[in-house]
Amino acid sequence: MTRLRWLWIPIVLLVIVLAGGWWLSQRHRQQSAAPEDLAIANMLKDPGVIAKGRYLATAGDCASCHTTRDGHAYAGGRMLPTPFGNIPAPNITPDAETGIGNWSFNDFWRALHDGIGRQGEPLYPAFSYTSFTKVTRNDAIAIFAYLRSLPPVHQPDATLGLRFPYNLRSTLTAWRAMYFKAGMYQPNATQSALWNRGAYLVQGLGHCNECHAMRDQWGGSESHAALSGGLIPEQGWYAPDLSTQANGGLQGWSRQDIVDVLKTGQSSKSAAVGPMADVVASSTQYLRDEDLQAIADYLLSLPPRATPAPMRASFDSQSLMDRGNAVYVERCANCHGKDGAGVPGIYPALDGNATVVDPIGINATRVVLLGGFSAVTKGNPRPYSMPPYAQQLSDADVAAVVTYIRHAWSNHAAAVQERDVATYRHTPID
Repeated sequence: MTRLRWLWIPIVLLVIVLAGGWWLSQRHRQQSAAPEDLAIANMLKDPGVIAKGRYLATAGDCASCHTTRDGHAYAGGRMLPTPFGNIPAPNITPDAETGIGNWSFNDFWRALHDGIGRQGEPLYPAFSYTSFTKVTRNDAIAIFAYLRSLPPVHQPDATLGLRFPYNLRSTLTAWRAMYFKAGMYQPNATQSALWNRGAYLVQGLGHCNECHAMRDQWGGSESHAALSGGLIPEQGWYAPDLSTQANGGLQGWSRQDIVDVLKTGQSSKSAAVGPMADVVASSTQYLRDEDLQAIADYLLSLPPRATPAPMRASFDSQSLMDRGNAVYVERCANCHGKDGAGVPGIYPALDGNATVVDPIGINATRVVLLGGFSAVTKGNPRPYSMPPYAQQLSDADVAAVVTYIRHAWSNHAAAVQERDVATYRHTPID
C-alpha cells in the first residue's frame, strides 16, 4: 500500500500543474476581453509618447532578440538558445496576422508584466518578464506605442525547438511558482532619485540580472545572487559580477569607468567583448548621460562580496608559466605591454581586467581563440581589434598564455586547462 501511495504523488502533481495552467489561461482570456481605455488609446498616438517608447525600447535592447541578422527590425525569427532547446523570438511589429497588430495594450501589459501571452498562455522566460515586470505602466504604454508605430512586417514565428517535456507550457506553472514574482519597481525612499533611476533601469528594462547571475538546473536565477556573475547559458561567455566593492567582479572600477564602458565600449579597466559588446553597440551607447550616471550610481552601491576560499595551486610547475610567457611575448606584448598595462583608449589593460580574471577563464580563452572585437560606437567609431589565434595556437598554447595572464602582475585567477580550451574552441558562436 505504501508503494502505491507514492506512485500517486507524481500523478497528483501533474493534475495540479495542468489545472493551474488551465485556470491561468481562462483568467487572462477574460481580462483580455476588456475594452481599451480611451486615455491609453490617445496616448498610443501621441508623438511624444512614441519617441519616449523608442528610447525605452532601446534601453531594453528589445531589437537584439526580436531581430534576425540582416532581418527586419522587430520582426522576430532569432532563435534564443537555452539548455532545454531553442526558443524563437516572436514578431512584435504591428502586422495583424503575424505580429502584434491586433493586440490591445492590456495584452501587451500582461505579456510584459505577468509573462502571459494574448491567448492566456504562460510565456517562456527566455522573454525576460522576470525583469520586465518591474517596468511601470506608463513606460509600458510608451513602448507599446512605439512598437505600434513601426512598419508592419509579415513574418510568421519560427517553430519552437524545445525538447519534451519543456515544450509543454503547462510545466511553466511550477517554474513560475518557484522563480517569478510579478511587481512593478518600488522606489527606495532612503535612496536618491538618481540611485532609484539606476536601480529601475538595471533591475527592469536593462534586465541585467538575466545574464549577470548564475542559473540552476531549471534555468532559474537565485534571488540572493543578483548581479553576482554567471555563465550565460549556451553562449559560452561569463557575465561578470557587477559589484565594484571588495571581491566584486568590477572591484576598483570608478563611476567614470562604468559610464565609459557603457557609452563607448571601453574604459581604463576593460573593454566590452562578446555579448556585452553587442549590448553596448545596440543599446547602452544611446542612453542619455544622466541615465548612464544613474546606472553607475546604483552599481557603485552594490555590496562587497564574500572573500573567496583560498585557491589550491592551479598549476604544478613553472614550465606552464614559462610557456605562457613565451607565447605572450611573441603574440601579445607589443599591444598589451610587458606589464599588462595596455595603451589607454587603444589596447585594454590585462592587469586587473574583469574579462581576464573571470572565475572560470572562459572569456579570455574565447577572446584568444576568436579575437577581441569591441563595440563600434559613436564615441569609438573605429575601435582597435585583436586578431583570432584559433588557427595559430594549439590548445596547449592557448591554455598556457591564458593561464599566464590570469596569474601575472596583480592577477591571481585559476589556471585554464587544455581540455577546457578544446571545449571552448568548439562552443557555437551566437
